[in-house]
Parts: sequence; C-alpha cells; structure tokens
Amino acid sequence: MKEEKVDVAVIGAGAAGLAAATVIAAAGRKALVIDREDFPGGILRQCIHSGFGLKYYHEELTGPEYAERATIAAQKAGASFALGCTVTDIQIDMMGEFTLVLLSAADGVRKVHADAIVLAMGCRERNRGNIATPGTRPAGVFTAGSAQKLLNLEGCLPGKTAVIVGSGDIGLIMARRLKWSGMEVKGVVEIMPHPSGLARNIAQCLEDFGIPLWLEHSVTRIIGRDRVEGVEVAPLNHGEPDMSRSFTLECDTLLYSVGLIPETELAQQAGVLLDRDTGGPLVDANYETSVSGIFSAGNVLHVHDLVDFVSEEATRMAHCVLARLDGAPSAEKVGNEVGSNLKYVVPAFHTPGATTNFSFRPLIIADEALLRAESEGKTIWEKKLRFVRPAEMISVTLPGELLGHAPITFHLQDTATR
Repeated sequence: MKEEKVDVAVIGAGAAGLAAATVIAAAGRKALVIDREDFPGGILRQCIHSGFGLKYYHEELTGPEYAERATIAAQKAGASFALGCTVTDIQIDMMGEFTLVLLSAADGVRKVHADAIVLAMGCRERNRGNIATPGTRPAGVFTAGSAQKLLNLEGCLPGKTAVIVGSGDIGLIMARRLKWSGMEVKGVVEIMPHPSGLARNIAQCLEDFGIPLWLEHSVTRIIGRDRVEGVEVAPLNHGEPDMSRSFTLECDTLLYSVGLIPETELAQQAGVLLDRDTGGPLVDANYETSVSGIFSAGNVLHVHDLVDFVSEEATRMAHCVLARLDGAPSAEKVGNEVGSNLKYVVPAFHTPGATTNFSFRPLIIADEALLRAESEGKTIWEKKLRFVRPAEMISVTLPGELLGHAPITFHLQDTATR
C-alpha cells in the first residue's frame, strides 16, 4: 500500500482548498490537496458565466478562469495534488497524527499521514426528496447544479421547457442560461416572500429576460409518468397552499434550486461537532474545529454567497493552520451567540484580545439596519448597514480590545423609517 507523509492534508480542491493550500505551501510546508474529481476547481469549472473575482482578484472572471488562477497559484506555491481520490476514512493516533485512507482508480487504496487537516469539501444541493414534492418520478427532474453541469460541461440541453423551483443563485443563473440556449423558461417558484438569491441575479437573470418570479408560491405536484409534463403551482396562505387558486405550468423539465447543505460526512466521521444553525463544523476564532488539528473554511463551514468570500476566509484560516504547525497552543474559546434577526454567527467562539472576522446570515429585509454586539448586558460595538437581505452574508471585523472573556451576543435591528 502506498503511503506518504505531509504537513497538511487539504480535502477539497475548490476555491477554499486551493486558497488554503497556496498559503500553506508558500510558507514551505508540504500541502496535499485531495479531491474526488479529476480536475481541480470544484463547482467553479461548470460556472461559465462571469462575475467572479471582483473582490479577491480585483477583476471580473468566469468560474473556469477563477479556478484556473487559483489552481496555478497553488501549484506555483508548491502544493501537490491527489485527484480522482476519495477520502474514505480519517484516523487519529495517540500522538494526534492523522491518517487518511484514500481510494482511487489509479492507486487503489493509499494512506496519507498528516499533522493537520483542512476540511474544504464545499456543499451539495438540496433536492426534490429534501422538500418532499408530491407526484410521480418521471425523467426531467434535476437540481440546478446538475443541469448546469449537463449543459456547460457536457453540452446537452436538459429539455425544451423548464420551471425552476426556488430562487437560489444557481437556479437564477440557470434560468438565464437555459433562455440563452433556446429553452423556454416558464418561471421561478419561490415559497418565501423574498428571493433567496442575490439582487443582481434577480435583475440580470430574471427581469432582463422577462422570466416571471412567483413569490410565496409552492409546487404542489409534479405531473407526468415517463417524462415531466407539467407542475401544479399554488399560492401560499399562512404557509399552506391555497388549492382554490392553483394553476398548472406545462413543462418537460423541472430544476430545483432550494438551498445548499455543507458536506459534513467526513467531519462527523472524524468526531467534529457541527453547528445546528449553519450545518457545518463549529469553529473557534482560528477556524479550528472541536477536534484539535482539524480546520475548516468555505462552504463546508457555512454557505457563502460569493466565491471571493470563500477564498478570503480560507486564506485567513491557512495562516491559523501555519501558526498551529509552528507550535501555537489551542486558543481560549469564549462563546458567540446571535439574538434578534440573525440566523448564525461564524466563528462560534472568539479568543479574548484577538482581532476576529465575524460572518452572519440575516433573517430580515432592511434598507437600513444596525448590527450590535453586546457583552455582559452592555453594547460594546455597533455598525450601521445598508441594504440587508437574507441572501447576502454580513461580514465584519472586530478589534481584539473589544473581545474579552465574557460571551458576546449579536443583534440586528431594522432602523429604516417606515
């Protein structure tokens, strides 16, 4: 059995894994990037539209261009790659060294020994089964991402006429992509009273193409036996479908864009504790999980709305990994919590006296808002925000002198004049 020793095993060759490996390898450490796909880049490879890189690279790139740039940076830094490999097991010995068991068609079973692990596996899409849509099981039902891969990487149209369930960003982008490719897009059906995707994607992918968006509506039934023939749609009344006002949209293709779920199977296998609100690992201010030596960043930690934020977060995490390898002790952990109008805060813990970047997911729509941090019943920090939307993550940095030994609770308040 082939075995090798590295300083850091990075699981996932998407934006997070590539950014982390670049920093770690550039510091002279041996970083191995492991991915089950045959090419690095992750989901970026199938995102042929532009709009990536404006914050991280300060220029507009397509997904494949972003992936190529990140891959080249990691290679030049000295990172090595194990592609077409699946991590089937993570073992920890008494000395805290990790052993990863890899399976690949080329090498069969191999083992990688590492002093630290970076979890950067990204996320997966929720599907029809996750939201339990009634109806038969005909052909023509896809997740938005699988349809994107089919069209952009394999050059095949999924059908002729489509309806999209959910207004997540991938679904919005696919609405435009299908329209460009000659398909008819009957509309996007969203159960929430507000879109799930970025405002720019609502404008550029739906409004610019005259594609309807039905808010507070639900697909109540899929029609068709061998192939999708249509869907039944009903408006929601206090959260329940009003069947007296239902209507049918004829289509042969149904795409689901109903949210993303962090890929946490390996994390759980390694004993990493998960955050019930993000679905990803619980981490401290250094992005270290509950298992010493295992770090996490990117969409496996919490779902980001921009890939640039993924790369930035992974870069910060990589410096924390290097500090740990150089002998820095585990940081003191003081809890962070969310109060009104916030779904979660990452990291879940802060280190007293250490400047920390915090990320939040808002639960309200507000043109003007106030984000406030409280500790021991007193406001220790606040910031005014503009154009707050659930689809857009909030990211702020608090100076270390504000972060003490007492827990912090964050609140978000709508301050717009009504």
